[in-house]
Amino acid sequence: MKCATVSVIGRPSAGKSTLVNTICEMKVSITAATPQTTRNAIRGIYTDQRGQLIFTDTPGYHLSDKTINKRMQEITIKALEDSDAVLYLIDGTRGVKAEEEAIVEMLKKVKSPKVCVINKKDILTQDQIDEAKFFLEHNLPDAPILLASGKVDDGVDEILIELFKVAPEGELLYGENEYTDQPLEFRISEIIREKTINLLSDELPHVIFVEVADIEYREETKEVWVRAFINVERDGQKGIVVGKGGENIRKIRKQSFNEIKRIFPGSQLSLDLKVKAKDKWRNNQVILDRVFKDF
Repeated sequence: MKCATVSVIGRPSAGKSTLVNTICEMKVSITAATPQTTRNAIRGIYTDQRGQLIFTDTPGYHLSDKTINKRMQEITIKALEDSDAVLYLIDGTRGVKAEEEAIVEMLKKVKSPKVCVINKKDILTQDQIDEAKFFLEHNLPDAPILLASGKVDDGVDEILIELFKVAPEGELLYGENEYTDQPLEFRISEIIREKTINLLSDELPHVIFVEVADIEYREETKEVWVRAFINVERDGQKGIVVGKGGENIRKIRKQSFNEIKRIFPGSQLSLDLKVKAKDKWRNNQVILDRVFKDF
């Protein structure tokens, strides 16, 4: 039996989250057209008769001096250092840029075995494939190079074969039916955040976070009640999320409901979804802080 931790690295929107979701056959990490939607190291778990692979879907690695982007780079580097193997995804549709060169320079210093994947095979031209192959062969000559598409589930079996080849022997770290180690509240909040970003990426690209306030489960009736809030930065942004006549929030709720229900098979789900502004929360917190200080 084999067991390995695998860090998935690549530029923003290279298809890392989609590939991990496809491998694990469940929603582990959110996917959106907006770059940088994965802001934490997300674990996905794949288990079969060969053993277990634990994937860390790291934030997209890119060059920037912004504090948040430096923090994401730190998360990525730490994940690489702690992993048994590295799965490097390159998006052939965008060509080789400075960020790609920075990643391979970092990977050259990593001792863990590496598997390279030219992703989005279903939409690549032969010239794009050749360019990506030349770049990888020149910079990471010892790593196998595969073609795949996480979106259409093409080439995924070959990726698993290569990863199990380099995986060390070991006992399973998670149960055979587990596909992520993320807390339930986090998984639900990420689903809602994905639907909100996909619907409103032009108006609110990165200014929302989702808070799951309550999850109530009634065993005797198999009912699940979830109460969650979509938080925006300013009170004036609430109307964008709600939409005219509540149109947007209904769409977000419906799309979120369909995926959250998969987490609770055989149960009756109720999803209470509202919008609130962070500035109002901050104002309330300031008042509370003053009250307790005076007290």
